[in-house]
Amino acid sequence: MAFAALLSLLLIAGAVGAIVAQRCLGRSDALSGLDEEAEANRWVVRLGGSLSLLDARTLARADANAVQALADATERLRTARALLATAHTGAEYAQVKHTATEGLGHVREARTALGLDSDQPSPGPGRRRGLVGSG
Repeated sequence: MAFAALLSLLLIAGAVGAIVAQRCLGRSDALSGLDEEAEANRWVVRLGGSLSLLDARTLARADANAVQALADATERLRTARALLATAHTGAEYAQVKHTATEGLGHVREARTALGLDSDQPSPGPGRRRGLVGSG
């Protein structure tokens, strides 16, 4: 009877160890997926912030080109948010980033048409402002 109890404990300990090992091995992929999700989310938030910075007085003097560019940027924001809500793979997160950066391009077009654009280039998805050694 003691042998059966000892054998049961060893089997349970082995099963727990196998589960822990499997989760530890899979954790690097989970962190990578979380990083991809965070990066895609950062671009969606940036696009939303760029659209929200335009005030009503600025939009009131918008010409047809600026209005169309803002409509395109808003559509890209909606699409990027919808894609982000359902994304689970690296390719899906890459599509979210691509859609958001397209939207940022439309925001830049609108700002140029409104006479608001600065001379600073907008960083692409591979670059971040303020980081030494990136670019």
